[in-house]
Amino acid sequence: MPVIAMPETEPGCPFCNPPEKAIVFRNDLAYAMMDRYPVSRGHMLVIPFRHVPSFFDTTPEERLALLDLVLKVKALVDEGHHPDGYNIGVNVGRFAGQAVMHVHVHVIPRYRGDAKGHHGGMRWVIPRGPPPVGKNWFG
Repeated sequence: MPVIAMPETEPGCPFCNPPEKAIVFRNDLAYAMMDRYPVSRGHMLVIPFRHVPSFFDTTPEERLALLDLVLKVKALVDEGHHPDGYNIGVNVGRFAGQAVMHVHVHVIPRYRGDAKGHHGGMRWVIPRGPPPVGKNWFG
């Protein structure tokens, strides 16, 4: 199975040197692949080739390359799955839920009825209970 050899890789990292057949999209600095443990149909990851742990350590060029592929992934998922929305996110650090210390952007399609309620979006990442009575976060 051929692999892509890139500089600045980390031995044992599952995102360094991806098998060519796993890559759905690529550009000079990043690639997109299906998530191995998807939380919804079409869940994909966008990953820089360079081994860098944090989104905040990526170069401006890498961030542009990641965003370019996020948009390509969205178009592909829209065509194949027709989701009702998306969550796009990056976990930075172990205490934020980052399991692989090679930055990766989650593109998670969302579907009507896939979760109990959709109010607050990312606000519910840290469980804190419902908003106070009478509080309207949406205007």
